[in-house]
Amino acid sequence: MGNFKFVETSLQGLYVIQPLVFEDHRGYFLETYREKAFEDQGIYVKFVQDNESFSKKGVLRGLHFQTIYPQGKLVRVIQGTLFDVAVDLRKGSPTFGEWEGFILSDENKRQLYIPEGFAHGFLVLSDTALFSYKCTQLYKAEYESGIIWHDETLKIIWPLKGIKKVILSEKDKKLKQLSETNIPFIYKGGR
Repeated sequence: MGNFKFVETSLQGLYVIQPLVFEDHRGYFLETYREKAFEDQGIYVKFVQDNESFSKKGVLRGLHFQTIYPQGKLVRVIQGTLFDVAVDLRKGSPTFGEWEGFILSDENKRQLYIPEGFAHGFLVLSDTALFSYKCTQLYKAEYESGIIWHDETLKIIWPLKGIKKVILSEKDKKLKQLSETNIPFIYKGGR
């Protein structure tokens, strides 16, 4: 698929994307996004906002989503290593409530495409991490929601070895279990 290898996951619409990396004595070059390559894979999106976050080891951000104006995301790590998680929240989906987690790092240069209707979060495993992501909708604070990171029904296996303390925002500490959260997404079938 040109400069990208798209790897389907067990959650419909969620892709691990491995960009082709051109390396030489100067360093490396890679494309992080090309509209035509994504469309050839059946991913028709328009990104309207780019975000970047810097976090230290043990920071866990998530599991976030917007109830209205849901965001599809293309995520990657510029510096460091983190464990990135996507949870299918599309009611009627054969994988509703299931999650997948991936190590993303500046070394493996993997990206993750997370479609609308998923919750997203990550845990920083390196001393620090610089994280970048494109969004299909603008951030709207009034519609932000989420699920607590250690939800009892999701049973996400976070790689906590070497993490002395999970560091959460005050907002993320107050998130509720999936069963207590209003989930507005409906599965529409297909990829």
